[in-house]
Amino acid sequence: MADGTRKPQRLPGAVTTALALLIGISAVQWLPVLPPRWLLGVVAACALMLTWCLPRMRWLAILLLGFAWAAWRGGTAMESRLPKAWEGQDFQVIGSVIGLAQTKAGATSVQFRIEQATLNGQITPWHGLTRISWYDKPTAEPEPCSRWQLLLRLRRPRGTINPGGTDSERSALAHDIAAVGYVRDDPDNQRLSVATWCLDRFRASLADGIQMRVHDPHDAALLRAFTVGDTRGLEQQDWDVARANGVSHLIAISGFHVGVAAVFGAWFCSVVYWLWPSLALRGPHAQAQALFALAAAFAYGVLAGFGMPTVRTVVMIAAFAAARCSRRAAGSAHVLAIALMAILLVNPTAVLEAGFWLSFVGVAFLILCMDAKERGFRAFLRELTLGQLVMTTALLPLTLWFFGEASLVGAFSNLFAVPFVSFVIVPCALLGMLLLMLCPPLATPVLWLAGWLTHAQWWLLEQTATWPGAQWYLPAVNSWALVFATLGAMWLFAPRGVPLRALGAVLFLPLLWPTRQQPDAGAFQTWMLDVGQGLSVVVRTREHALVYDAGARYPSDYDLGSAVVVPSLYALGIDRLDVLMISHADNDHAGGAPAVAAAFPTARRYSGEPARMHMPMEQCVVGQKWEWDGVRFRVLSPTAAAASNASANDHSCVLLIEGRAGRLLLTGDIAMNTEPLVAASLGVGPSPVLQVPHHGSNSSSSDDFIAAIRPELAVVSAGWRNRFGHPRPEVMQRYAAAGVPVFNTAVDGAVQIDFPAAAPAYVAARWRLLRPRYWRE
Repeated sequence: MADGTRKPQRLPGAVTTALALLIGISAVQWLPVLPPRWLLGVVAACALMLTWCLPRMRWLAILLLGFAWAAWRGGTAMESRLPKAWEGQDFQVIGSVIGLAQTKAGATSVQFRIEQATLNGQITPWHGLTRISWYDKPTAEPEPCSRWQLLLRLRRPRGTINPGGTDSERSALAHDIAAVGYVRDDPDNQRLSVATWCLDRFRASLADGIQMRVHDPHDAALLRAFTVGDTRGLEQQDWDVARANGVSHLIAISGFHVGVAAVFGAWFCSVVYWLWPSLALRGPHAQAQALFALAAAFAYGVLAGFGMPTVRTVVMIAAFAAARCSRRAAGSAHVLAIALMAILLVNPTAVLEAGFWLSFVGVAFLILCMDAKERGFRAFLRELTLGQLVMTTALLPLTLWFFGEASLVGAFSNLFAVPFVSFVIVPCALLGMLLLMLCPPLATPVLWLAGWLTHAQWWLLEQTATWPGAQWYLPAVNSWALVFATLGAMWLFAPRGVPLRALGAVLFLPLLWPTRQQPDAGAFQTWMLDVGQGLSVVVRTREHALVYDAGARYPSDYDLGSAVVVPSLYALGIDRLDVLMISHADNDHAGGAPAVAAAFPTARRYSGEPARMHMPMEQCVVGQKWEWDGVRFRVLSPTAAAASNASANDHSCVLLIEGRAGRLLLTGDIAMNTEPLVAASLGVGPSPVLQVPHHGSNSSSSDDFIAAIRPELAVVSAGWRNRFGHPRPEVMQRYAAAGVPVFNTAVDGAVQIDFPAAAPAYVAARWRLLRPRYWRE
């Protein structure tokens, strides 16, 4: 300009549009209830009028349109779920297997698209994508794209709600799962047909080819994950190593792998043009390179199962290819914005997945901090070195938000793992897969080499997984701390010229040093966790913590101890456990105990049945007592005689916790014949909050017991629509007749109860009401 002033820089149009669309769609995901359809129509109409009348406010119009679009799609997805009135009933269905079957001890699980469902002899109009399991061996292999006739018992997706826990109902919405269930025994269950050709069957055949040619099953499983996204052979230990090193994205087929495939496509095009120079007369080399790169990326994306990083990278390469073919320049931010808009318009519920945010935010930070003027090998080295530090630091807030843990060695691990996996292992494995299709005998030595390289790489990751800081846990992240830390990362990695960039690290402090609300002396807090048909209770005083029972562990290796109890402890800011008490050795109480003990090895362990436990534990017996921070703990049962002669349920450790203003009685699975002893041992004091014995079974909670202890509140831990019918209606009637309110984890999620040092006696909160979302039942 003539006066020497500069015009303010504006974000490119595509970037502004993408951000507005993202904000509008994300805002919907915080709603407890979706707006009615007519209101969404009004919002969309207002947005269109705003675009027409005030062109400068188009970003706001796009935001409103994104809000309306996401709310409409969310409502449609919820309406497509199995009707509530049909839950728990048996359906005769015909449908197809989608994807690869997951087979573990005791269960085979698949995604199954129902084409026709019959209920009580009548065909219903309902159909959709479900997740089903065989708990017995299927009559035939559930191959991808095979059609089946099955008898299914179905219910709507429902998961546990806990501090720091995963939200399976959100995941079901993101993946369009309309129902879950299992296969019932029926003589008419049969496989109807198998598709002649199917992409997922082709992926499975390649995975089987790798498995046959790589002798070490673990190396073969890793190689299958690296190449075709088949993670069926990986164990929990493998995922623990990957998280400790921050390399889970490599196992799940990272965008970098797709980029490598695109580079090979471009190189192949160059070889073709070198061999036949006359092709340049028919089509420009640069445009052909772009199309070959896109074709290679798309082919590998299809082969890998199109995960979020894969889709993002393929769409970005498509945008680059379109710009190159139209002879227009396209910056990295512009291309990323186009990819973001494409995914949001096709699937707005993608914002519910952690992979969406980690993928796009990570690339956005790389674009922000990398010098766009650098090209070639120097730029490549910067991305492999500085880029790993940027990704580890910039994604730390989101990683803690979604997973409650982060890896402090991730930058180092990725520094050698990313180039080695992407430029050595994956190309070698892709060559082996190509030979599998063209000349299988030649594939054996190539895949053997790829397996050996994978073994060496994983051995090194296993070593670094044991380093201090490899798995770093923090309490649950507040939304405002997430925002501050993300802004701090943007400031820290801003382009040169932005003043005081180092001060961006200060904005990480609320994330790294969160405030902890610990009870006062004489007060305590408790959480009855939502562990399905089982029990787990966390008790915290000012300086101490206790876990009473740890949920179940199932033959499929799903462990409530590692999946719910341990993450909840870390999310609550409990990094040291003093006592682990397992009421008795039944699986629904003790199955998760080894996982909790492994996470907190210094905790003292008690059990009512130590001889039946799979690890050393002390016998709990009446009379044991201790005091923490002005809070008294006293064991009321079993007696020494009962510990040797009573039934398994009556072996349960019964624990009374007494603070200054309230009491909590944990009863395990005691039956009616033990209840009088417990009531007599209770002593004088305020009416306790009661953990309902034996999940509300009719063999417990007698009228005399309820009348004797006069509980202020009863909390039952049970599974949603469990096969035992717990809590039994007649038991709930006893509590209702005595005027005792009852909370149920199956209905309410985790139940949090605070016992302050002074009146009021207690404050209870139910996590399904505390964290309402429109996708939660």
